[in-house]
Amino acid sequence: MSFFPDYPYKEPLIFDSHAHYEDERFDGARAELLNELPHRGVCAVICCGCDTASSQKALSLSERYGYIYAAAGIHPENIGGGTIAEIERLAAHKKCVAIGEIGLDYYWVSDNKEEQLSLFESQLILANKLRLPVIVHDREAHADTLALLKKHKPRGVVHSFSGSAETAAEILKIGMYIGVGGVITFKNAKKLPDVVKALPNDRLLLETDAPYLTPVPYRSKTNNSAMIFLTAQKIAEIRNTDTESILRLSKQNYLTLRYNLNPSYR
Repeated sequence: MSFFPDYPYKEPLIFDSHAHYEDERFDGARAELLNELPHRGVCAVICCGCDTASSQKALSLSERYGYIYAAAGIHPENIGGGTIAEIERLAAHKKCVAIGEIGLDYYWVSDNKEEQLSLFESQLILANKLRLPVIVHDREAHADTLALLKKHKPRGVVHSFSGSAETAAEILKIGMYIGVGGVITFKNAKKLPDVVKALPNDRLLLETDAPYLTPVPYRSKTNNSAMIFLTAQKIAEIRNTDTESILRLSKQNYLTLRYNLNPSYR
């Protein structure tokens, strides 16, 4: 059973820059949920792959649902789950809008750092070659992630940002965006409110990481894109503005990122 917060606006304004609707946790309820989301304020979603198989599933969902787009990439926890050539082939699909989810994770997997670094760098090079933005995963690997981003200067977003305000400032200098999800509503989100408060209007993207990281008060439930309304509410509180403005900012920022990168894009 899916849970949805009340959505008060007539216009669909929720753009989810990072979800995983290919995840097995949606098996059995996926079609019902994805058919319902456009009636809950959701206008667009990027479904992110974590290896070749999940990237293909994301693309299949994008073919079935007009408001869903896909990203193709190999997550650092999924080394061996595909090749750069396979990701390049998938990225040629007309609804593939980014290379991701890619990056570094020294929290869950720390004994293969060199492999992670090599794979991440190869995918950054591919994204720049294809003129596609990147969707970057960075967990407990801030210094190495930042070093490679500074080296290759991709366009894109560091999703579910967990670093300091100082790290965020360095990412902004590269021209990248900061992705913020349900964690901003958690009591233990100590550094993130300061990051969110300092973010320029044109560098914020909202996300869910669905089915994970569901915002308060639904933390025990499976996340979905409609929950972004609650994330936007909290961000609006921190930034002393209104929820609708935050939703509009995030939607416009994605469109700017996508089309400024390649004005003739698909």
